[in-house]
Amino acid sequence: MKKSCLALLLCLPSAAMAYPIDVEKALTGVKVDYTAYDTAYDIGSITLTNYGQVPAACKVTFRNGPEAPRVRRVNVAAGKHADVTARFNRQIIRLRIALDCKPQQN
Repeated sequence: MKKSCLALLLCLPSAAMAYPIDVEKALTGVKVDYTAYDTAYDIGSITLTNYGQVPAACKVTFRNGPEAPRVRRVNVAAGKHADVTARFNRQIIRLRIALDCKPQQN
């Protein structure tokens, strides 16, 4: 019985530890909401949803400790959403995301 319980425990995936995600947002004149995800041990992602009537131009900066920041720029149309991801060379311990959104200039 003990051997079968041990075999069952070994078949289960190891406990996945999620890393903390800090989001600092600067939203000027747009109604954008976000949801941050810990996709994998070295990938961070954020979903931006524009609830406003104007398109938003967003700059997303991902920081993971000593590595160089990953900057992504995305335009989110009114009433739409966009996914933004960044992959790092090392395992993420704490992910810091800076979100800066403004109305899109034509």
